[in-house]
Amino acid sequence: MIIDHLIYGAPDLAAAVDDLEGRIGVRAEAGGKHPGIGTHNALLALGPRTYLEVIAPDPEQPQPANPRPFGIDELTTPRLVGWALGCDDIDAAVATARERGYDPGDPIDMQRTTPSGEVLRWRLTLNALGGGTLPFLIAWGDSPHPAVSAPHGLVLESLDIEHPEPGEITGALAALGADVTVKPAANAALAAHVRCSMGIEEVR
Repeated sequence: MIIDHLIYGAPDLAAAVDDLEGRIGVRAEAGGKHPGIGTHNALLALGPRTYLEVIAPDPEQPQPANPRPFGIDELTTPRLVGWALGCDDIDAAVATARERGYDPGDPIDMQRTTPSGEVLRWRLTLNALGGGTLPFLIAWGDSPHPAVSAPHGLVLESLDIEHPEPGEITGALAALGADVTVKPAANAALAAHVRCSMGIEEVR
């Protein structure tokens, strides 16, 4: 499986988009709103089937009944808060992960409306929506992949996971089919290396 997208959480969407543009030279384009979840996003392509999602609380939506995903409500500065692995058959991918000893949970249906009014629908697992170093699984079905229409000019060269106890997550990563490097570190974190016109930029 390939990395479908990285999630860059922020307290304010516009400010995060401005900051990223200054660092990598490409401006993220509005992706749309997540009704009932209380968030909106902007997107940057990182390859033909990979993108960066900048996500933040949406001040135009009412306070959601549940906390926003990926710990966004607690963020005071932007950072990578999660990531997803893409798959064509999410039910089969879940079954394989369970056979290998890790349960990512049952897939659920999600959707968002783009600024043009198009409704995108996808399925994902809920195992990592609280944020963290483990990915969740996602399948776009008949909806166009967001990387196709997101602004181009960037390439994801690599994604590293930093963790104080790498052995605690390597089994789950292997069960999910995630081919990433786990490095020992004092705190758990994600570090993406993105190729842009100015070279390689690390995004954390």
